[in-house]
Amino acid sequence: MEDKVQKKSRKLLIVLIILLILILIGGVSAWYIISNMDQNSPDEVIYSYISCLMINDYEGMYSMLSESTKSRVDHDTYIARNKNIYEGIEASNIEMKNLTYNEEDKTVNYDLTFDTLAGSLTYNYTATFDRQDDNKYYLNWYSSLIFPDLEEDYKVRVYSNSGSRGDILDRNGKVLATNNENGERVYPYGEITAHLVGYIRGISAEELEEHKGEGYTESSLIGKTGLELAYEERLRGKNGSGIYIVNENEEIVETIAETDIADGEDIKITIDIDLQEQIYEEFDGDKGFSIAMNPKTGEVLAMVSFPTFDTNKFITGFTDEEWSSLSSDEDTPMFARYESTWAPGSSFKPITGAIGLTTKSFTADENLGTSGLSWQKDSSWGDYKVTTLTTYSGPANLRNALVYSDNIYFAKAALKIGSNNFAEQLLKIGFDKDLDFSIPMYNSQFADNNEFDSEVQLADSGYGQGKVLVNPLHVASIYSAFVNDGSMIKPHIEYSEKTEYLYENVFSEDVVKEIVEDLIQVVENPNGTGYEARINGIYMAGKTGTAELKSSKDEEGEELGWFNAFVVSDNSDEQFLTINMVENVENRGGSHYLLPKVKNIIQEYMK
Repeated sequence: MEDKVQKKSRKLLIVLIILLILILIGGVSAWYIISNMDQNSPDEVIYSYISCLMINDYEGMYSMLSESTKSRVDHDTYIARNKNIYEGIEASNIEMKNLTYNEEDKTVNYDLTFDTLAGSLTYNYTATFDRQDDNKYYLNWYSSLIFPDLEEDYKVRVYSNSGSRGDILDRNGKVLATNNENGERVYPYGEITAHLVGYIRGISAEELEEHKGEGYTESSLIGKTGLELAYEERLRGKNGSGIYIVNENEEIVETIAETDIADGEDIKITIDIDLQEQIYEEFDGDKGFSIAMNPKTGEVLAMVSFPTFDTNKFITGFTDEEWSSLSSDEDTPMFARYESTWAPGSSFKPITGAIGLTTKSFTADENLGTSGLSWQKDSSWGDYKVTTLTTYSGPANLRNALVYSDNIYFAKAALKIGSNNFAEQLLKIGFDKDLDFSIPMYNSQFADNNEFDSEVQLADSGYGQGKVLVNPLHVASIYSAFVNDGSMIKPHIEYSEKTEYLYENVFSEDVVKEIVEDLIQVVENPNGTGYEARINGIYMAGKTGTAELKSSKDEEGEELGWFNAFVVSDNSDEQFLTINMVENVENRGGSHYLLPKVKNIIQEYMK
C-alpha cells in the first residue's frame, strides 16, 4: 500500500506541475485538465480534488461532485462555504498523507494536514463516491470533508486580536515610541528621533510573502525603518487567534484551534534623549549627521540625521500636499545620513598616521620635508599637485601635520606606507566589511576592488580624499581605538552591560599614545585647527576635516565639514566621543563651522 501511495503522490505532483504551468501560461481551468485525465478510481478523484483545493480552485472542486451532492448543495452555496472557511482560516501548505482505498465499498480514507492562522491541523477523513452514467466516480461531498465534526447547519467562526506593540525607551526610561489609548503608534519626540526610531506602516504584499507563516495578515502593521524595523520581531505583539465550530445559536460546539495573545517586548536603548535633543537643536537647519558614543563601552548615546521629518505623520496621515513636499524635498529629509558613507577629508588623517606608525613606515618625529602650499612627487603626475591651506615653521613631522592639517605631509605618508600595505591595514580595521550593528550601515570603502589604481589616488587617500568613503559609526569605532589602547570598540544601541571589541589590537599602545597627544594639540594649541572648540576644564582631543566633492582641482565644488572629538579622561563618567559632519560648508568657514556647535554639545553634556 505504501508503494501505491508513493506512486499516487508522484502522480499528484505531476498533475500539480502541469496545472500550474498551463494555468499560468494560458488561463486553462484546473477542472478542464483534470476532467480529461484518467479518473476511473475513487483514490484518483480524491487526489484531483485535493490538488484543486491546494490552488483554491473551488470551481474545479465543485465539478468533481456527484449528482446526488449537487441536488443537495447548489453551486453558489458550495463555492461560498468552502471559500469562506478555507480562506477565512488562512489554510495553506495543504498536504495529504496515509491514503488507503477500500475497493470493496469504494471508500477512501486519508489524512489532511494544513496550516492555519491559529496553528497546524491534521484530520482523518473518509470519502464516499458515486459511479455515474459516464462510468466515472464522483465525490459525495458533505461539510464533514472540511472538518469532520462540521454539520451542514453549523458554521465556522474565526477571531484574531493583536497584542500591543512594545515600547522603545531611552537609557533613562523615557518613552521614544509607544501606543495611545486607541492602539495607534505615537512618537513623542517626532522629528528628533525620526531616522533613529523609524516608523510603522501597513504591511505590503511583498512583506507579507516574506514573512509568510509568522502570523502577519493583510491588516498587520510592520516596522519600516530604524529601530522599529530592526527590532520588529521583538516589538510586535503576537496575534491571539481562534477557530471554532458554532451551532445555529452561535454556541461553540468545538474549538478547532487557539493561540494566545502576547504583547510585544519593550526595548531599552542606550540613547540619551536629552543629548539627542540638544544635538538636534544645534544643527537644526543644516544637512548632515552627528553621532555620540561612549568609546569605552560602545554605547551609542545619540544618532541624529538632519534635516528630518515628523514620524507621527505616518500614523495620522499626510495630506497630498504634505507628502508631495516631503518626498520631493531636494534636501532629502527622509534620508538617514549616518547610515551612508562620505568623503572624510582631513578627519581621516589620524587613521593614516596610526597606520604609518603601526607599519613602521615612518616615525612620529621623522621630517617628511616642507613643500609650501603645493607638491607633486615628480613630473609623472603631469599637472596634478597636492595642495594644502597653510604653511608652518618647524619640521614636517606627524604632530605638526595634524595640528596644521597638512595635506602634503599625509600624501607623502601614504606613499611611504605603500599601496599594498595601506590597503591591508585598512581592511584590517574594517573597511569593506559589514558593521555588526542593529541598524544596517553602508560599508566604508577606500578604492575600487580594494586596490589603489595610481600613486595619485594613494596620495590623495592619505588625507581622506581620492575614493575614500567612510561610514560615521565605523569611524567612531576606529577613533575609539585611541581610547582603548589600540582596540576598536563594537558600537551597540540596545542597553546592555556587555562590552565587546570589534577588532582588537589594531594599533599598539605606543602608537595610540602618540596619536592622542597630537590630537590634544589640535584642540589645545592656539595654532591647531580645532582650537575654537577648546573648553576650559575639559581635556579634549579632536580632528577637523573639510572634504571637497569635485571632479577636478580647478572647479568649485561642495564641501563637507567634519569635526571628530573625544574627551581624554580616565574617569568612567566622562567618556564621550562624537563624529559630526555638515554638508555645504563652503563659504561658511569649512570645518570651522562645526566647532562652536560641537563645543556646546560637549560642554552641556559634561556638566
